[in-house]
Amino acid sequence: MSQDGTDAKLERTILDLLEQRAPTSTICPSDAARAVGSEDGWRDLMEPARHAARRLVEAGQVEITQGGSVVDLATARGPIRIRRVRPDPS
Repeated sequence: MSQDGTDAKLERTILDLLEQRAPTSTICPSDAARAVGSEDGWRDLMEPARHAARRLVEAGQVEITQGGSVVDLATARGPIRIRRVRPDPS
């Protein structure tokens, strides 16, 4: 965790933003970065927001998607979306 608690704040913000949306909705890491960062400094939080999303994936709380399909953030390139974990349909 970062010295100033930004990492934990990003994790909480991701979960809070998802809670405020419909169960099927997604958010962009930039949504969390903008909510936590300043108007001029949110871009610096983009990579920390992606790392926060990865920790939440590892905790089983969210999924990372591209084009509506779940992807591994370690290998994903380009824009990603974050959504709540969905139950396995099987």
